[in-house]
Amino acid sequence: MATINGMYVLAESEDPRYEVDATDQPVEEGVDITDHVQRRANTLDVSGYIVGDDASQIRDKLKAIMGKGEIATFQGRNLFTGLIISLSTKHDYRVSNGFSFSLSLKEIQIAKSSYVETLPTPIKAAAAPVISSGRKQKKQKKGKENEKVEKVKFKAGTPWADE
Repeated sequence: MATINGMYVLAESEDPRYEVDATDQPVEEGVDITDHVQRRANTLDVSGYIVGDDASQIRDKLKAIMGKGEIATFQGRNLFTGLIISLSTKHDYRVSNGFSFSLSLKEIQIAKSSYVETLPTPIKAAAAPVISSGRKQKKQKKGKENEKVEKVKFKAGTPWADE
C-alpha cells in the first residue's frame, strides 16, 4: 500500500524519471562537444488501483489537489513530493469497488519573495508597487496666456537695433 497525502492507494508500478538537458556544439572532426548540462525536474509516474467505499472521494480529492496546484506527497517504494500534473482513471468490469488510475508527479521549486522587508526605507519605498490612479488632466497656470511680450529697444549702432 502507498499513500498520497495520507490517502491509501494500491501502487502497482512506480516509474521515477531523472533527466538532464545537454547542449551540444558541432565540431569539424569527431564527436560533438557538450558544453553545458542542466538538470530537469524529476518526475514520478504511478499506476495502480484505488478501491473501497471511499474510492470516489479519494478521486475527487486528488482532482482538487491537482486543480488547486497543491503540493502532494507520495509515499510508496519511492518518496516523492511535487505537483500532480496528470491524473487518469479507468472504470471497467475488473474492479467492482473502485477503479484503476495513473498519475504523474513533477518536482517543483517554489520561488521565494525578495527581501523587501529588510531593505532600508528609501529603497523599500522605491521597490513598492506603483499604483495607477488613471489619467489626469493638466491644469494651466493663470496669467501665463495673458502676458504681453514687451518690445526691447537697443541702442543705435548695435546690430539688433531697429532701423
